[in-house]
Amino acid sequence: MDQRTNTFLETEKISRLMRKYSVPCIISLLVAALYNIADQIFIANADYLGSYGNAANTVVFPLTIVALSIAVMIGDGCCAFVSISLGAGKTEDAGRSVGNAVLLCVFCSIVLTAAYLLFMEPILTLFDGKVNEETYACAREYFF
Repeated sequence: MDQRTNTFLETEKISRLMRKYSVPCIISLLVAALYNIADQIFIANADYLGSYGNAANTVVFPLTIVALSIAVMIGDGCCAFVSISLGAGKTEDAGRSVGNAVLLCVFCSIVLTAAYLLFMEPILTLFDGKVNEETYACAREYFF
């Protein structure tokens, strides 16, 4: 690996690097938020769902965010470790950490899925999914 290709990370101003690397992150978060808004619009306009579908989406969406936050936590931690390892010239450690991060994501997703499925009813109740029968039926279907 050529060490000279990444020297701009050492020499560039922090403010410029932050602007350069934060913009893609901001755009991805904006797209994710717009995706949820578009979901809400389409669900509300569906004759067979309407407000019950919106309520179900609102009940289940935070659970999606929990799963996303775990994945982002693992990914960001791995990226930081890979950067530190590559900076120190420890390419083997960097490679191993990526494999470990993938395995940890798979393990966490299995555990989270099992917890969600085992405790579906209490979770939906906790997030007020049982406000009425129609909302509960939609939330249960959307959750599963």
